[in-house]
Amino acid sequence: MEPRKYARIERERRFLLKQFPSADVTRIRRITDRYIDGSRLRLREQTEDGGPTTFKLTQKLPARASGAQQGWITSMYLEEDEFRLLAQLPARVLRKVRYSVPPFGVDVFEGTLRGLRLAEAEFASADEAGALVVPDFLLHEVTGDERFTGGQLAGAPRSSVVGWLAEYGVMLTDGSPPHSLEHGGS
Repeated sequence: MEPRKYARIERERRFLLKQFPSADVTRIRRITDRYIDGSRLRLREQTEDGGPTTFKLTQKLPARASGAQQGWITSMYLEEDEFRLLAQLPARVLRKVRYSVPPFGVDVFEGTLRGLRLAEAEFASADEAGALVVPDFLLHEVTGDERFTGGQLAGAPRSSVVGWLAEYGVMLTDGSPPHSLEHGGS
């Protein structure tokens, strides 16, 4: 791959949850992502639980390789007025609450995807990603399943997501608390 001056390689592994982890949550963020139509750009508004709101513009360029490598990612922080200006562009919106349970971020989705829960962990190297010990609260790894990326989930009809989850034996429930997730046939 060609090095990019301002980008870094993104390495992450994603999982469907069996249950919400029992470990202590160290941080909670409310996230609204806007995937700008016709581009590989994402606007993110992120509010810390009881804290400040940050605004970012991110570009993700796919460059998949074996394991956790997703591609190149470049992010920059924006002022709120810059964010609001760019937020006028047509986009697919995704809302979630992210609970930090190191090394995982557990995303609990809202809106059309209410009931969907994914965990992801980011890594500095391929060796670090490969050395991850998968805890019991995770059910299925979906790192290689592009359907479970934010860009694909944004704007996906609920019925499609229900079908995708069914392929893994998971039922999307509506209105359940973050610590529970139905699993069919276990």
